[in-house]
Amino acid sequence: MVPMVEKPIQERVGGPRLMSAIGQNIVLTTGDARSNAETRSPYGTLPGEARRLRLLSYNIQTGIASQRYRHYITQGWKHVLPHASRWYNLDRIARALGSFDIVGLQEVDSGSLRTGFINQTKYLAEQAGFPFWHCQTNRRLGKFAQHSNALLSRLTPSELMEQPLPGLPGRGVLIARLGSGAEALALFVLHLALGRRTRLRQIAYLADLVNEYAYVIVMGDLNCGMASQEINQLLRDTDLQSPQDNLNTFPSWQPRWRLDHILLSPGIAIERAYIPAWMFSDHLPIAMDVVIPSGVALPSMGVPEATASLHKASTAG
Repeated sequence: MVPMVEKPIQERVGGPRLMSAIGQNIVLTTGDARSNAETRSPYGTLPGEARRLRLLSYNIQTGIASQRYRHYITQGWKHVLPHASRWYNLDRIARALGSFDIVGLQEVDSGSLRTGFINQTKYLAEQAGFPFWHCQTNRRLGKFAQHSNALLSRLTPSELMEQPLPGLPGRGVLIARLGSGAEALALFVLHLALGRRTRLRQIAYLADLVNEYAYVIVMGDLNCGMASQEINQLLRDTDLQSPQDNLNTFPSWQPRWRLDHILLSPGIAIERAYIPAWMFSDHLPIAMDVVIPSGVALPSMGVPEATASLHKASTAG
């Protein structure tokens, strides 16, 4: 049993495997995300009371729309100082997120000089109409940066946990539990280290956490590809599975590597796995339409007002 650092939202209630998606893998080619956001989420009950969810994982680089390697140098100041184009870009991201049910974000800023001390998770949730949001700040650099993972959801988690990952301070995993009991769905949002040796330690630790749950969705920037030792180790040591490896996400302007992943327990069916072509970051997002089995008692859509206020209060500052 792995010790957990828990942050309850309300009173608590008691070898490599590759999956073929049911539908064809698709790359969306929308230049403006508005048409995506205007399509309502298909979340709902399927025959047998299974549920369909639309998932997205996205490293947003704090709203910086890098489109060339040289931008890391010529636009490096944007990682420290505020700029108007960041908010234009975040508005485009918010419009794009509107058609999804659960979104995991990496490289979000929870409020610092470069964002005008505005929590980007809160901003995106409000602009995209998500009733629940939470950010896990892992690296606090005073007024200059507040590096975070984040979760946006149309479903109310029954429990929320923040866990630091092995290695130097600054990396963590955010775990949200949907439902209660042994059949709850556990969502993991994380961003692994740049160095392979540290990633292998983090993967071993993640596997222990994942194995505590029957139904799991892991979303994040893992900084390694499907053929890597790290992913092979994670798939070997857990029941997690992934769609076939033709979903490259980095760099966004010429994607050659799959650094971003959504990994699932085998009981969760993939209807579609695809890469939206959103040029809002140095990464492309990865998206999936999945079917959650009827045995998982997911909460209803939306959050009661009192609970929503509690969620927001828990992430302030």
